[in-house]
Amino acid sequence: MSSLSLDAADAIADAVIERARALGKAVSVAVVDAGGFPVTIRRSDGARPLTPDIARAKAYTAAVMQRPGKMLKKWQESQPVFFSQLSQLPGAAMPIMAADGSVTVKKDGVIIGGLGVAGGTADEDQQIADEILETLGYELEFPAWGVPGKPTGKE
Repeated sequence: MSSLSLDAADAIADAVIERARALGKAVSVAVVDAGGFPVTIRRSDGARPLTPDIARAKAYTAAVMQRPGKMLKKWQESQPVFFSQLSQLPGAAMPIMAADGSVTVKKDGVIIGGLGVAGGTADEDQQIADEILETLGYELEFPAWGVPGKPTGKE
C-alpha cells in the first residue's frame, strides 16, 4: 500500500468516532493523504464547532512533517520561532500543530497520510488515535530525527 484510499480513510474515521463514542466523547476526526490533502473529515454529534479544523491541522502536521505530533512537541518547544514560521510558508495549506492526537499514518514502512483527532483531552485524543491505527494494522514507530532505525514513536 503506497497511498491512502478513501475506503481506508473512512475505516479509520468510522473507528475513531465509534471508539470516542464508547468513551463518552464527541470528537472530530480528519484523515489526510501523504501530501496533507483531506481524504475525509467527520464531526460527531455534539463535537464543538472548531474541532474539525483542529483535527485537520493535526492530521496535516503529522503527514507533512512525517512524524506524530507527540514527537514534534519537543522540537517545537526548543524552536518555537521556527515552528511559528512553518505555517507562514507559501505552500503551507494549514497551520503546523504539534499536538497530541496528531498521528502519522504509516503502512509497510511507507508514510501514507496523517490522522487528527480533536475533542477530548490531549491524552484522550492521542489514546484514541493510537488505539485505532494499531488495531487497523498501521505502524506507530518512527525513528528519532537524524538517527536512522532508532524507533522513538512511543516515548
